[in-house]
Amino acid sequence: MNAAANSTAPLTITLRGRKVVGGYAEGEALVTNDTISGWGGIDPMKGTVIETRHELRGQTFKDKVLVFPGAKGSSGWSAAFHLTRLTGTAPLALIFNEMTTKIALGAVVMRVPAVTDLDQDPLRIIQTGDWVTVDGDRGIVAIRRGPRG
Repeated sequence: MNAAANSTAPLTITLRGRKVVGGYAEGEALVTNDTISGWGGIDPMKGTVIETRHELRGQTFKDKVLVFPGAKGSSGWSAAFHLTRLTGTAPLALIFNEMTTKIALGAVVMRVPAVTDLDQDPLRIIQTGDWVTVDGDRGIVAIRRGPRG
């Protein structure tokens, strides 16, 4: 294989962290540097961010791997995200930096794999559109850049 062919090969990056909720999921990443407010910050019926000044306003996290710093707001966070599971609009998995009781309970009631305390900052490594595999049981996140296939 020549050098040009190698340059188009997908790049895979592996991060290791701590399990919050076990399970396995893979899908397209949706990344934000803003914390997310559950109660009043999302529309759980549509799986979209509705917070006025949020960088993801109007975008859906449904069927995406949500990568974000953490939760903000009240204890309604977990109730709002639980509703996303009931309505079928929940993210596939969560990858986040700051562990709080809000986000831990939210991940548990959504029943999606969740990982935190990664060995590298996921907000610096993962980009929206990357294909991400989350192995919650092992605390491993694999990021694939380039063409899927």
